[in-house]
Amino acid sequence: MGKDRTRSSAKLGTALNRLAAARAGRAQTATGFVSQPEPRTIGSYAKGRQLVQGNFLFAGSLIEGPGVNIWDLPIPGPAFEDALQGCGWLDDLAALGTREARLRAQDWVFGWIDRFGDGSGPGWTPDLTGRRLIRWINHAILLLNGREREDADRFFRALGQQTIFLSKRWAGAACGLPRFEALTGLVYAGLALTGMERHADPALEALSRDCAQEIDPEGGIATRNPEELLEILTLLNWAAEALQTAGRTPPGPILDAIARIAPTLRALRHADGALARFHGGGRGPEGRLDTALSATGIRSVRREPIAMGFVRMQGGRGSLIIDAARPPQGEASANAHASTLAFELTSGRRPLIVNCGSGAQFGSDWHRAGRATASHSTLSIYGYSSSRLGPERLFGRAPRAYLDKTPKTVWFKPDDLSETGMIFGHDGYAETHGMSHIRELDLSVDGRELRGRDTLGAMTPQDIERFDQIFEREGLRGIPFDIRFHLHPDCDAALDLGGTAVSVALRTGEIWIFRHDGVADLALEPSVYLEKGRIRPRPAQQIVLSSKVLDRACQIGWTFSQARDNSTAIDAP
Repeated sequence: MGKDRTRSSAKLGTALNRLAAARAGRAQTATGFVSQPEPRTIGSYAKGRQLVQGNFLFAGSLIEGPGVNIWDLPIPGPAFEDALQGCGWLDDLAALGTREARLRAQDWVFGWIDRFGDGSGPGWTPDLTGRRLIRWINHAILLLNGREREDADRFFRALGQQTIFLSKRWAGAACGLPRFEALTGLVYAGLALTGMERHADPALEALSRDCAQEIDPEGGIATRNPEELLEILTLLNWAAEALQTAGRTPPGPILDAIARIAPTLRALRHADGALARFHGGGRGPEGRLDTALSATGIRSVRREPIAMGFVRMQGGRGSLIIDAARPPQGEASANAHASTLAFELTSGRRPLIVNCGSGAQFGSDWHRAGRATASHSTLSIYGYSSSRLGPERLFGRAPRAYLDKTPKTVWFKPDDLSETGMIFGHDGYAETHGMSHIRELDLSVDGRELRGRDTLGAMTPQDIERFDQIFEREGLRGIPFDIRFHLHPDCDAALDLGGTAVSVALRTGEIWIFRHDGVADLALEPSVYLEKGRIRPRPAQQIVLSSKVLDRACQIGWTFSQARDNSTAIDAP
């Protein structure tokens, strides 16, 4: 019943989009720009060169088509198609800035108008239309340079049509990033296009409401996806800048949302300047985070130890960010990961311990694998994840249902025995095994040593009873579990000291040594690093400690420490 309702809702939304797009084509269109637009979106010079050479890399798929029009490419999947329709590639062509890049941009944009300007095709959704409008307006000078008046009229007609479409259908965008894309595009167009001014104020009112409702008081969002939060901040910055250019003061709710988000993003930024990779988010496009934070003009940092459910620990040139809250719930869980108490560790400009990341762009199998607890740097009971999350929502598609089973309690507190230590815990395995995971972490003041202790055990009388029942019923010889430390693919790791330690070399020349207290089996195993913009997953390594719970609890201690003299051999612990 739920599946049928979701399918019916999706079909209705598509039909309404088609109807609104067709009607928009018959409405009054824009006649020009109120003022000369300035490009605010930043692209990649290297990607622009690849596009001109006919190498189309979108959503993990590479298609080689020298001289091929972008709209004649075979479509390997929905994410690839969304990337084309959103026209983000305009940023890259503009960054290249050559005559050939300009001609490509013009051919592909006017090709879109010829093929899809009548309201047909997959690009007529509120979020994609908002994304596309922003790019077209940003790069209008590039797109109209050297074109005839007839082409300019076609261009403005298409801009007006998409603006009117958005004015009717922005509410059909899913809450969160898609809604922000749709409304920011509508604000942009209402401020920039002659004849579309009437759409600006209603869009600003709706955008202000979403800022108040979707951005919580601590500057976080329901999906707990750091990269998605960055994209929202970028959109709000663009809206605020467009208003200021038009001589208008941005509404208070928009400025307040920007002021809440900026300190949160700073807390989620590693020492190397990249975002922590959790709940479907990546490191962020090169330079995007610094640009967005700089545009806010806000220099404050969070005083609280937690930001959007993540705790940041800083020591010297090292940073550690740990997931210390329940995974997202309900609709927000569609791309969530079972990453509770997983952490990432960066030394200076080099990532050391990471999570595998989101495999969404590599297909449904990789997407599911990337969400599992075993794909994160934390403890997992063999064959189980700390959360059982509902069906994934690939590329923004609506999920069929939500069947989330997540930890009921996730907590953290300072370690009373250490000035720099923290203790974390969750009960995600209480239902399946009557067990909780306790993780103690202590990052030294100079950032050169991380001490940890992981405990898996039955902590309450109810959990002990549950554990004993499972143990007796199943006739188990212990509950096997692993503690995984996924290494960044640029790290070079090797077993040392007869297999009792692991040495990890960074490209900076730093050597980090992993040791443990000897109550677990140590192994160095293959892993993967799932990275946006790549054709396939990158091979990597992971350190794995394996043991069993034999008597209601098992505790394992371990350390990561930077070798004081990288030229010497490892000393025995």
